[in-house]
Amino acid sequence: MKGNGKPKSVHTVFFFTFLAISISISSSSALQYQSLVLNSLPKPQSLSWDNEKTGTGSDSESATEPYSNSLSVDLHHVDNLSPSALNSTPEYLFKIRLQRDAVRVKALTTIAAIAVGNVSRGKGDFSSSVVSGLTQGSGEYFTRLGIGTPAKFAYMVLDTGSDIVWLQCSPCKKCYSQSDPVFDPTKSSSYLGVSCDSPLCRRLDSPGCNNRQRCLYQVSYGDGSFTVGDFSTETLTFGRNRVKNIAIGCGHDNEGLFIGAAGLLGLGRGKLSFPGQAGRRFGNKFSYCLVDRSASSRPSSIVFGKSAAPTKNAVFTPLLTNPKLDTFYYVGLNGISVGGTRVAGLTPSLFKLDPYGNGGVIVDSGTSVTRLNRPAYIALRDAFRAGTSNFKRAQDYSLFDTCFDLSGKTEVKVPTVVLHFTNADVSLPASNYLIPVDTEGRFCFAFAGTRSGMTIIGNIQQQSFRVVFDLANSLVGFAPRGCA
Repeated sequence: MKGNGKPKSVHTVFFFTFLAISISISSSSALQYQSLVLNSLPKPQSLSWDNEKTGTGSDSESATEPYSNSLSVDLHHVDNLSPSALNSTPEYLFKIRLQRDAVRVKALTTIAAIAVGNVSRGKGDFSSSVVSGLTQGSGEYFTRLGIGTPAKFAYMVLDTGSDIVWLQCSPCKKCYSQSDPVFDPTKSSSYLGVSCDSPLCRRLDSPGCNNRQRCLYQVSYGDGSFTVGDFSTETLTFGRNRVKNIAIGCGHDNEGLFIGAAGLLGLGRGKLSFPGQAGRRFGNKFSYCLVDRSASSRPSSIVFGKSAAPTKNAVFTPLLTNPKLDTFYYVGLNGISVGGTRVAGLTPSLFKLDPYGNGGVIVDSGTSVTRLNRPAYIALRDAFRAGTSNFKRAQDYSLFDTCFDLSGKTEVKVPTVVLHFTNADVSLPASNYLIPVDTEGRFCFAFAGTRSGMTIIGNIQQQSFRVVFDLANSLVGFAPRGCA
């Protein structure tokens, strides 16, 4: 009996080992994969600062009157707008991008925490100084707009995470360095200060009033960046179209993250954002498409008006309302699939916006890397690791803890990733979640965890989609291959 026991034990071990390998192979082969062509980190492309070459014209005589019901302008990444970036390595620029991103996420989560009362707002005088943030330049995407009459063209940051439209104005109490001349309101015939008793002034969160009874504004971004100055109305020129009577901040004291740009075009959901003010003129619709810069040299674009919403292939998810904060674009996320299978544990409750304004999921143009609350990220990461177990692992990089050595390869197969929004399944291109971080063949899984309860869908995951904000119907849409 003892003599027969040993061979039986070996056979049993062999059988269960074979069974485990078979199950593993079967499970792996059951996953859905897609091809990823391995591109390098993008290099910045020089842009002309000359208005004639950018196709915007140098004065208001080039603009048509009245405005059309549709606007379309190019967007440019910040790396293409900084003269110093042209002499920097792609690795350095990517490192700086992730540093900007960390500050951006901190700013958004701070704004959300203040709104729901989890963090108290700093007290002090109206124009009290704030310690400025990083001086590496803020904003991921810029466009070129004309301000005033005659129009003076300048680069403006586009930001779906803030509302107020503002730019630096002379005379400067303190202005940061920008690429274009600082706007002089005394040379614009369409500039008009807002009075303290105006309904526009009362819309500001923290309005002020000077001794001439003119409205003052202030905006602090939660990262140390701020702008303070006169609240006014002015004409903005997009390409060859003018939009009159837009409330803007004319900032005389501006510090922080906005190095290079003249100011900011707020695209948030609030009443004082550009869509909030001019939305009805353009059907309350706008959209943008952000090009994958590692695969294409075409500029990105933003469109306001009926043509902003594509009629084919777009899927739409309802906009949700945060009772404490009307700036951000909240959507419902119900789960995520990897390789065609829903990731276990990623339930809608992890992404829920509660009645008090906590948690939730926002779509943001200024954040690069999608942030998930920590439990959700770990579940997603582990599912992706299981589907890429055949890849050679590489050292972690910055906020990325799942990286691979793909040197010597030109194409690989990676598990599919699908974001399951309410009523809208968005299948991501492989280049939207496995990205190069150096020129040595290291690629990393482009999601990250956060201790905040708020999930942020970043612009790397939005690349190549036309992201539609249909405010008339309270929807956000995603149209694949929308940059053509």
